[in-house]
Order: sequence, then structure tokens, then C-alpha cells
Amino acid sequence: MRRRRLQGDNSDASEVNLTPMLDVVFIMLIFFIVTTSFIKESGVEIQRPQSSAATPRPDAQVMVALTAEGAVWVDGQPVDAHRVGSEVAALINDQGSVVIQADRESTTGLLVEVMDRLREAGVEDVAVAATRGDA
Repeated sequence: MRRRRLQGDNSDASEVNLTPMLDVVFIMLIFFIVTTSFIKESGVEIQRPQSSAATPRPDAQVMVALTAEGAVWVDGQPVDAHRVGSEVAALINDQGSVVIQADRESTTGLLVEVMDRLREAGVEDVAVAATRGDA
């Protein structure tokens, strides 16, 4: 009789407790969410000009796109060129940087105007995107 009780207890003890594993998975999920940096994409396809001196900018937080038609895009939405500074300033933090992706066919006047609007809004770290290539 005593052996039957021990065998019955062994069947309960052989179950795997999944609670610690789930705790570890949730802690890892929270860690990856907290440490991920989110980049606000411009939302439009741009043909960047080529430059032999182009260097990567992995710290870019917001992308601003200037199309060949003269439209300004921020975070997948078209924005008026006069309001681009306030829109971008609301999206970045103190250490964030902005990369302007100007289309090869866009005008320099629009690029300068957008850069001026960003500087007026307090955005200091601004770069212009280019494709690395031999010019």
C-alpha cells in the first residue's frame, strides 16, 4: 500500500512548473521594449543624391522627407513647410537628431527653408541624407 502512495506522489512531482520561465520571458520582453530606440520614418520613397563623403547616422530619431514635388513628410504624414519645425520638435527628445531626406529633384530653397524652421523650433542636430557612392 505504501508503494502506491509514493507512485501517486511521483506523478504530481513530475509536472514542469512554467511560472519561472514565463517570468523570465516577460522580464526579457520589458527589457527589449525599454532599450529599443524608435525611429520616426518619413513615410515616402526618396531618391537620395550620391556623395563620396556620406557617413551613416545610426542615432537619427526623426526622418523628414522632401519630395521632388515640393511636399514635406514627417512620420508618414504630409506637413506644411511652415509647421515642420513644431511637428518635429514634438517628436524628438533632447538628445534626438533629425535627418532630412531630400529627393535628388527637390529644390534647395525648400531644403534651406525646412532647415531654418527646424533651427527656429530648437532642433540643433540636423543632417541631410545621401547615398554613399563615388561621385
